[in-house]
Amino acid sequence: MREAWWRDAVVYQIYPRSFADSDADGVGDLPGITARLDHVARLGADAVWLTPFQPSPQADHGYDVSDYTGVDPLFGDLDAFDALLARAHELGLRVLIDVVPNHCSSAHPLFRAALAAGPGSPERARFHFADGDSPPNNWPSVFGGPAWTRVPDGQWYLHLYDSSQPDWNWDDPRTAELFDDVLRFWFDRGVDGLRIDVAYGMVKAPGLPDLPDPDAMEPMRLRANTLASDRPEVHDIHRRWRSIADSYDPPRVLVGEVNLPPERAVGYTGPGLLHQVFAFGMVTAPWDARAWAATGTALATGTPGGVTWVVENHDVVRTPSRYGSPARARAAILAILGLPGAAYLYQGQELGLPEVDVPPDARQDPAWARSGFSRDGCRVPMPWTTDPPYGFSLAPPWLPFPPGWGQYAVESDPPSLALTRRALELRSSLPFSPDDEVVFSADDDVFTAVRAGWFALVIAMGDRAVPVPAGQVLLSSDPLTSDGWLPPDTAAWLRLSGAEPKI
Repeated sequence: MREAWWRDAVVYQIYPRSFADSDADGVGDLPGITARLDHVARLGADAVWLTPFQPSPQADHGYDVSDYTGVDPLFGDLDAFDALLARAHELGLRVLIDVVPNHCSSAHPLFRAALAAGPGSPERARFHFADGDSPPNNWPSVFGGPAWTRVPDGQWYLHLYDSSQPDWNWDDPRTAELFDDVLRFWFDRGVDGLRIDVAYGMVKAPGLPDLPDPDAMEPMRLRANTLASDRPEVHDIHRRWRSIADSYDPPRVLVGEVNLPPERAVGYTGPGLLHQVFAFGMVTAPWDARAWAATGTALATGTPGGVTWVVENHDVVRTPSRYGSPARARAAILAILGLPGAAYLYQGQELGLPEVDVPPDARQDPAWARSGFSRDGCRVPMPWTTDPPYGFSLAPPWLPFPPGWGQYAVESDPPSLALTRRALELRSSLPFSPDDEVVFSADDDVFTAVRAGWFALVIAMGDRAVPVPAGQVLLSSDPLTSDGWLPPDTAAWLRLSGAEPKI
């Protein structure tokens, strides 16, 4: 396994609840993942990232952690995790796991101790408690409603997300010490790195002042609260963690979730900081050539290999629905896999899974109850076989399958799956480097990214076919027209005429 593997890795994100169920309870688990890892290896990925599987009441499906160094019985136990890790490494796959340092569960023993200890206690100093007849400030929760909840003794506690997720106080030195131990626990166990949830959060402005304009908060986005995100002091936490990660042989990798504008996100990586950011620039960009060129240019200014190319994850509408067609979603797969650096695929993206309109009475996202926004539609379980229950479980799934889900099954070999496999195979054979210079441009409705002077990614993002630049077409997301033009909503990889790779 090579050094600095993360710089140009293809990482496959697994949402454990929805990947594969081994014990017939309708919820995916760690043994189910282990049994299906061959699919990820055959796809050609370099690593898997597991969203939280640690003990949790599951109010936010694992992002409300009650024990950072265990496995929730819903998913298995530490022996099951060790078996997953061993199998992944046997297949040549690295393993990243989530750590959630901005908040914990209200069931965490330290928060329960804080409630029991009362106002002014050292236990409450681990969190953000405050007095008052009304909420201490005007901060809204990312999930909707106020960011404060009152306890029976009259104090309020801060939760930037759900009320079941109290925020840690990172001004208290015990918080850093707690997470030092968490990192070492998982690194000692053999995980290859961590994806840090809300890595741009954690630190709050001194005194927790009011926001000038709380109505400016975007739904499901913390970044508009500049008093609770993107604080300069957060880099001190990252430096501390980088020192821990670098003390291992080989060094462990830190990937931060940084949902900020690209020009801000790129500043989170570099020597002594995070190795990489899970950036949202392409996730939030519309299907528009100029928007993609501007976003790509901004992200490419960061540390080479330090930004990620990603268009799907467990929190956003799936690309066939978000972009408006399966063809656009296939083109987006070629886009992220053709750019220099790391690319992240979300489970089912390789199958072309669309967003599901989960019936309201079946929705489980805590944001649904607070704001009317639900992320359940991108979390419906994976279809493995063509017939219900689609090889996921012998029990009814935790989120219901929509009709016809089998057409997207791995067994059906949908067009996106063959494309993804071929793209990853070709990607590994081309003389690419994460240090390749890339130049983005947009001409009318045509997006172009020229990499290392010899390779071009071209996408027809309008409603007309466009001529292909002179060169050899290596791969396209859909067939070219009879006269060799690129159809609408189609991407192609080309070796440009007269240009040679620098090997």
